[in-house]
Amino acid sequence: MWDYTDKVKDFFENPRNVGEVGRIDGVGEVGSLACGDALRLTIQVDKSSGKIEDARFQTFGCASAIASSSALTEMIRGLTTEEALNISNKDIADYLGGLPKEKMHCSVLGREAMEAAIANYLGQAPKKEEGEIICECFGVTDRDIERVVMENDLTTLEEVTDYTKAGGGCGSCHEKIEALLYRIMAKRQKEAQAAETPPKKLTNLQKIKLIEETIEREIRPALKMDGGDIELVDVDGNHVMVTLKGTCSTCAASQFTLTEYVEQKLKEFVTDEIMVVEVKQ
Repeated sequence: MWDYTDKVKDFFENPRNVGEVGRIDGVGEVGSLACGDALRLTIQVDKSSGKIEDARFQTFGCASAIASSSALTEMIRGLTTEEALNISNKDIADYLGGLPKEKMHCSVLGREAMEAAIANYLGQAPKKEEGEIICECFGVTDRDIERVVMENDLTTLEEVTDYTKAGGGCGSCHEKIEALLYRIMAKRQKEAQAAETPPKKLTNLQKIKLIEETIEREIRPALKMDGGDIELVDVDGNHVMVTLKGTCSTCAASQFTLTEYVEQKLKEFVTDEIMVVEVKQ
């Protein structure tokens, strides 16, 4: 049973601004009926001031989707399109006094519809789907996930599912989502450390020693748990040549292992300039 705020209940039971605006200057359509959530947002804009005179919505979704969409229309009325674009999904949730964490994806859907409607008003081409599809069930890309993770300080797979629905279907993408989360968090941690500490220049000898230590301590034990192994072949500048062994050498996801695990570990513990190259035996 979801714990809804009184404001969410009110906006669900008495939705504001349902339907379409009288003169459609911009329209944003996001989500899909197949995925269970779809939202169409239309806006009417005063050309002289650039302010949104009217905003209305039509949605197929749950109580949180209706409340979020309705709240969004109230929030952006009277704002310029530039001001509206500063509204985040968190702002929508906060306006409602919060949403159940499992329903935060409704606020993300609202933000995306608003961005699409304003882009349409400005005559911009529809946003192309960028990045790699991580969740096939809901069509969520790595770019979508990274943006939401960064904006909302997410740290777990469950949170990513709550905010994007990625991973909420068959579950076959969980490993990819966790690898992406790990990469984003490592990147943020490294950026924070870099802001505090000046970069340290490694000699070639120091770099090779650090690579060997990282493989031994961080990488090899994890690969061995799945029956695999790794051998360091050579180091040329920032190019690290390795050979996968055991089950890793024949695994269909070996390239994913190299780029999303081995390379990321070496970037984290040695230098972010590292590039891993597989040497086939």
